[in-house]
Amino acid sequence: MRFNLVVLAASAAVLGACSGGEKAASNTAATSTPAAAPAAATSAAPTSTAAPLPITGKTWEVKMINDDKGYRFEPANLTIKVGDGIKFVNAVGGPHNVAFNTVPDASKAQLDANMPGQTAAGPAPKIGELSGPLLVSANDSYTVSFAGVTPGVYEFNCTPHLAMNMKGQVTVQ
Repeated sequence: MRFNLVVLAASAAVLGACSGGEKAASNTAATSTPAAAPAAATSAAPTSTAAPLPITGKTWEVKMINDDKGYRFEPANLTIKVGDGIKFVNAVGGPHNVAFNTVPDASKAQLDANMPGQTAAGPAPKIGELSGPLLVSANDSYTVSFAGVTPGVYEFNCTPHLAMNMKGQVTVQ
């Protein structure tokens, strides 16, 4: 437990140091740097202009885990259909979140709108654009709808554990 607190504190310090300074010159690329997520937390609210769309298909579950095998999403790679949803569950070793760092340009506003500032336990502030709230307690969950997005590859990570390679990918068909 003490080790987890040390790792969390070190991760927060590294991410805090990375988030200061100048912003990237252009936001037109299909990817955003994971370090930009903490900097976005200082803004009042995400600037999505799309309306959230409900899940119309299957809801998939992805566990967020830190144990003797390391930090990871299970499953880390998932193939879903437009309209499906993903329920991210803090199974072991939080806090965790989900932040999408590779999103097709045509889907950024819709995916951000489909990422509510709410967990299953109640209201929780998003860390930033395309970045859900922290899931602190075991079994906390956060569901993201993929309704209204374009097919493609969506890479994601856990912001607090990005340095520990906690990453995943969802392919939307």
